[in-house]
Amino acid sequence: MTVREGGDGDAVGGVLPRWVALPESVEEIAAVLRACAARDLAVVPAGGGTKLHWGPPPERCDVLLDLCCLNEVLEHAAGDLVVRAQAGVTTDALAAVLAAEGQELALDVPFSEGATVGGTLATATAGPRAFRYGTARDLLIGITVVLADGTVARSGGKVVKNVAGYDLGKLFTGSYGTLGVIAEATFRLHPLPAERRWVRAPIAAADLPRIAAALAASQAEPSAAEVDRPAPGGPLDLAVLVEGTAAESRAGALRRLVGGGEVTGTAPPWWGLAPEAEVLAEARFPATGLAAVLDAAAGAGLAVRGSVLAGRMWLRPVEEPWGGTEPAGAVDGLRRRVEDAGGRVVVLAAPPSARLDRWGRVGALPLMRRVKERFDPGRRMSPGRFVGGI
Repeated sequence: MTVREGGDGDAVGGVLPRWVALPESVEEIAAVLRACAARDLAVVPAGGGTKLHWGPPPERCDVLLDLCCLNEVLEHAAGDLVVRAQAGVTTDALAAVLAAEGQELALDVPFSEGATVGGTLATATAGPRAFRYGTARDLLIGITVVLADGTVARSGGKVVKNVAGYDLGKLFTGSYGTLGVIAEATFRLHPLPAERRWVRAPIAAADLPRIAAALAASQAEPSAAEVDRPAPGGPLDLAVLVEGTAAESRAGALRRLVGGGEVTGTAPPWWGLAPEAEVLAEARFPATGLAAVLDAAAGAGLAVRGSVLAGRMWLRPVEEPWGGTEPAGAVDGLRRRVEDAGGRVVVLAAPPSARLDRWGRVGALPLMRRVKERFDPGRRMSPGRFVGGI
């Protein structure tokens, strides 16, 4: 294992770690955390670093735990459609291994270049096909984690040691490194589709809720439907994905349902990618909230991109810092309108100096605090990075 001093490129939300540790095994992760527990050192896990700017800055960061060396696909049981990989494996590398056997992990990670298995789970990012295949939490069937005191625990899959009463996979997915370190993950796979076709068409915002409802109920079974609107209040570029047998004819049926456009074998250049922006928010909402989210985004001067079927939109200001207005007030106004429609808004990325309520109201916060106390009573794991300062 390598340990070095932290440098400018290792900062997490502007907080510079004193040291960077690069373990090469689960046992070495455990050794680092035991040493940190003995010295009351705060630890922030890192994968590819593509989302280290998400969330508030940590209250302190003594050790950055870089998992880049845990980059092996440990087991691929192709006959069982299961794969077990270390947390530092990039999603691109994993996809290449699985594609050689005609299989895939259907996550469509929005930050594919450099994104890792562990980072994808820790931030619970979802791609276009979550509508059909589910999110990372749904596809995860086993996990190995290292707790703040160095205890190695496993849940699901081939269990060696579990933490009684807890589903570790569900707890650690979306925990932002605040409960412990994700070391390995086991996923359920799918065969690669025989064909893929996209239906692309410009759509007026007023027509989109009706079209989205028809797509969700269509017997042509679209795998995803994404929109992109780079100009607030402007037209939407709609792309609908069809996979599997008879993709061409099913896409034709969806083209008629949409009311025009083209059928193509090539995805739009923006498909499945989160926008690059200094300030980036995410809205999640029920199907009935789609129109309200689009209206709220237009009113706040925000570009939108995301899924009209899975109920997830990326939001970014076209003008910095946020549509020419004070960011905190703009976020509060946007959040009120989306919450009134049954959804919620999370500010994923913002400058460390921005004074924003990143998470909004979280009804389960008391329970989440108790879980944090159970897993990390010393508050050494990414302190302050999650909801309520957890």
